[in-house]
Amino acid sequence: MAKVDLKKFEELLVAKRKEILSEMGIMESQVGTTIKESTGDLSSYSYHMADQGTDSMEREMAFMLASKSGRLLYHIDEALRRIQDGTYGLCLLCKKSISNARLEAVPHARLCIDCKSAEEEKKNGRRQ
Repeated sequence: MAKVDLKKFEELLVAKRKEILSEMGIMESQVGTTIKESTGDLSSYSYHMADQGTDSMEREMAFMLASKSGRLLYHIDEALRRIQDGTYGLCLLCKKSISNARLEAVPHARLCIDCKSAEEEKKNGRRQ
């Protein structure tokens, strides 16, 4: 892969990484560790069960999104590592080049489209 392309993808990955870290910081500041902290209410009066359920659902959704963001952050970090060690743009399974079109769509891609399709088919076959 050309150095110009590598630099472009590295900048794209670093920008996405910063964006995710920023979002995760916002989520962390919005989600308290207890119901009282998360709602900002410091009174000791009990809540209505429906309010507690809504608060729990919102916290669970925030944790799910943080988990998903954490996985994406891991894949971005791995892509940046591959840029550094010179293996970025090569499929981890078949060792063929990953197309630039795929890398532009998914800059942290680790598999070429053929290997990724085979992986998805294998996954979907197990679920049926």
